[in-house]
Amino acid sequence: MRLERSSFARRLGGYAEALKLPQQPVVEGRLLRMIGLTLEAEGLRAAIGSRCLVINDDSYHPVQVEAEVMGFAGGKSFLMPTGSLAGIAPGARVVPLPDAGRLPMGMSMLGRVLDGAGRALDGKGGMKAEDWVPLDGPTINPLNRHPIDQPLDVGIRAINGLLTVGRGQRLGLFAGTGVGKSVLLGMMTRFTEAEIIVVGLIGERGREVKEFIEHILGEEGLKRAVVVASPADDAPLMRLRAAMYCTRIAEYFRDRGKNVLLLMDSLTRFAQAQREIALAIGEPPATKGYPPSVFAKLPKLVERAGNAEQGGGSITAFYTVLSEGDDQQDPIADSARGVLDGHFVLSRRLAEEGHYPAIDIEASISRVMPQVVSPEHLQAAQRFKQLWSRLQQSRDLISVGAYVPGSDRETDQALAVQPAMQAFLRQGLQESEGLSRSLERLVGVLSTPQAG
Repeated sequence: MRLERSSFARRLGGYAEALKLPQQPVVEGRLLRMIGLTLEAEGLRAAIGSRCLVINDDSYHPVQVEAEVMGFAGGKSFLMPTGSLAGIAPGARVVPLPDAGRLPMGMSMLGRVLDGAGRALDGKGGMKAEDWVPLDGPTINPLNRHPIDQPLDVGIRAINGLLTVGRGQRLGLFAGTGVGKSVLLGMMTRFTEAEIIVVGLIGERGREVKEFIEHILGEEGLKRAVVVASPADDAPLMRLRAAMYCTRIAEYFRDRGKNVLLLMDSLTRFAQAQREIALAIGEPPATKGYPPSVFAKLPKLVERAGNAEQGGGSITAFYTVLSEGDDQQDPIADSARGVLDGHFVLSRRLAEEGHYPAIDIEASISRVMPQVVSPEHLQAAQRFKQLWSRLQQSRDLISVGAYVPGSDRETDQALAVQPAMQAFLRQGLQESEGLSRSLERLVGVLSTPQAG
């Protein structure tokens, strides 16, 4: 009687070898049809997440395309390709690959631009990999993670002073289109105190990928960075893999004691890639066209960032979230707010006024700020926000000349320091200001007698 190797026996490894259980044979399948983005194969024996090669043996047009098993039903397997299917015909062989795939890692990655499969895009030749690791990183027990107790200097005055970031924190950068989110990411890339920077450009326009690397990141920023790019015309599976790959790179360096800054632009494109895949294999839509698997993937991705165990490295992560039509109640934006440790909202109104970075201080929050700054710093930041909020509430009255000085003491104080507050919140693209200097400037704004 043939003995099947159980998952229990596989986990026990040596015990299974002692029993001499036979290996599962490789069972090829045949391609039945393609519907939309999905391939259907029959006769294939492969688990979810397995990599396969779809091979067309036509002597005139031999083609091989990699695909991944995404689901199965009724003896059929559903696969998603990672590239173009030109030349693939019905009846093509579907051959399982021996493992889930390993990706190159190492210090030689610094200064390089890669795609979601670890292939070089920068024309600098092949990369010498020091390690080959699986796409899924190790899970850290949340009780063993080092707590977030140190501030991180990002070089941007408004963030350092009013929305202080902690080392190992995960934050969202919420913005519509054209309000300066990529420029803000570039500033943080150049100014942040981090040993390694990992940038994921997921689903962006191809033109923006080159512009970000050459004009925003710059030559100096690229020297200590790894860029993983998967533009909008890539297959959805490749965009999904690129997001997971850049997270895996950050994990690799963190596990070697490095303090890593992870910038992913954008989390929304990652969610949209998963939506395309899920809908293609028949998963029903739930919230505004997003299937349930999208909302399961988001926390699984962002929870991989953060601090390592005591004495290890850290991943401080910034994820951009595109708010369609500046709608902060977009389902992806709403879900991201629930799993991240804070969010910075970029305001279109401020951007239109030429106020950069266009951070809406009232709508933004850093949830770990009370744990990483002094009580005096926290008190100064809260006072600044109170005055700024009062100024915004009286904005219409002031602009039409209807406000009478002396009517409200708090508003009078806000008007007295308004120029200093606006100067504090604005910053040039090439201007960097450290954490201590940002605090000095903040205290200086509030130290005038009018500020109370």
